[in-house]
Amino acid sequence: MRLPRRLALAAFALCLPLSAVQAASPLDAVPETMPFDIPYGAPISLAQARQAIDAAMAEAASHHWKLNVAVVDSGGNLVSFARMDGAQLASIAIAQHKARAAATYRRETKAFETAIQEKGLNYVTTLDGVIASRGGIPLVEAGKLVGAIGCSGGTGSQDEVACTAGVAALRR
Repeated sequence: MRLPRRLALAAFALCLPLSAVQAASPLDAVPETMPFDIPYGAPISLAQARQAIDAAMAEAASHHWKLNVAVVDSGGNLVSFARMDGAQLASIAIAQHKARAAATYRRETKAFETAIQEKGLNYVTTLDGVIASRGGIPLVEAGKLVGAIGCSGGTGSQDEVACTAGVAALRR
């Protein structure tokens, strides 16, 4: 008895190792260097944290956005926080969460958003302390992580713009 061609090909494919049937996963790629390998530095000072917050709040105010802004040290501990008048109360914790995630994972929280929304890497949601929304950015001084800033209360892109102003204030 002869099997139809399609059935014969299917039977043959079942005998092959799985790797021969499926295309290689991009997750199997082994980078030469470690991504996000920023060494830890001394914790950010209160004066620097306030400088970053003031710049983020000034940027938000220039657009009439009402945000919560948090700065944490290199260990993810809160150093300073400010809430603009009328900013959403639920965003108090979210701003702090974004800052902590950016410091803990040494990357912008936008990386988690991109991983889930654009790349479908939903396993990212299983990692402790992740927040998949932009608006958390590490603060790096002399090539070392000193803390992170997190903004919340607007859209993710508004939060990110305000955070970027806070980061820029420390580079002056």
